[in-house]
Amino acid sequence: MIHTTHSLRVRYGETDPMKYVYYGNYAQYLEVARVELFRSIGISYNEIENRGIWLPVSEYNIKYLKPGRYDELLEIHTFIKKKPGVRIVFEYEIYNHSKEKITEAAVTLFFLDSQHNKIIKCPDFLMELIDAHWKPEN
Repeated sequence: MIHTTHSLRVRYGETDPMKYVYYGNYAQYLEVARVELFRSIGISYNEIENRGIWLPVSEYNIKYLKPGRYDELLEIHTFIKKKPGVRIVFEYEIYNHSKEKITEAAVTLFFLDSQHNKIIKCPDFLMELIDAHWKPEN
């Protein structure tokens, strides 16, 4: 398993009139956390793309437990619990400043060879980084 944590503060423009995080903005929060997970294992998302790999989203599931609020510091936990094949699944838990879980989500992406527009298995360069950072689940 790989687990990372990323924090961000809710900006005013990301909220609705109740000053709750607008539901559509959670996808961006999850993407930021996913990109940071890649960075934490030693590769930027840009580098993955420069090596000819795209990662389109095929599934997005989210459960809103409580609202995130304007100016609140959110903590996003990102997990890879299963080693990738042609797909990679990221699971998320978002916590508010009181350490209450407010959101659960999962996003599935697949590996696409950008030159041939074909689905491929996780490329070796990325699998090596995943293996190097893999820890047994507690």
